[in-house]
Amino acid sequence: MTSDAIAHGTSSTRGNTHVLRFALHLPHSLEQVWAAVATPRGLPGWLAAADVLEPRLGGAVTLRWLNGESDSVHSGTVTAWEVQRVAEYTVDLHGRIRFHLEPVGSQAAVVRFTNEFTGPDSLRLDCLAGWHHHFEFLYDALEGSPKDWATWNLDRWRELRAAYETAGGKHA
Repeated sequence: MTSDAIAHGTSSTRGNTHVLRFALHLPHSLEQVWAAVATPRGLPGWLAAADVLEPRLGGAVTLRWLNGESDSVHSGTVTAWEVQRVAEYTVDLHGRIRFHLEPVGSQAAVVRFTNEFTGPDSLRLDCLAGWHHHFEFLYDALEGSPKDWATWNLDRWRELRAAYETAGGKHA
């Protein structure tokens, strides 16, 4: 994957509430992207194992991160669900995570991603870098190369974190 395949995210802050935004332009069908971001089969290839995912408004969700942090299991609720359009989860650590999908013809899709959470500014920068890194994994997974979590390390995340910090996390 080329490092410029995923555009930098932006953020806004009010008090200690942060909203991160990414617009992902993916050269894959809406159906393929939906399967990756909203199904227990697709999520582990780029984000986390969905130990529980009840695909309906009010359903339960439990995400288990696969990057070596054994205690990184977070539960919550499906707070919006419209098949092949909107998947939104609100989980204990990461707050509200929303994927809004739009088709671009029959072979491409745009994902408008938002993440709303509370915490210090350092967490905002950590999360901008973290989501960016995961979206690189998503791009690769959609290209047929899901993340091999045994090879995961912090090098790329550190590079992204430094770039977001230098820019103040407000990339256009």
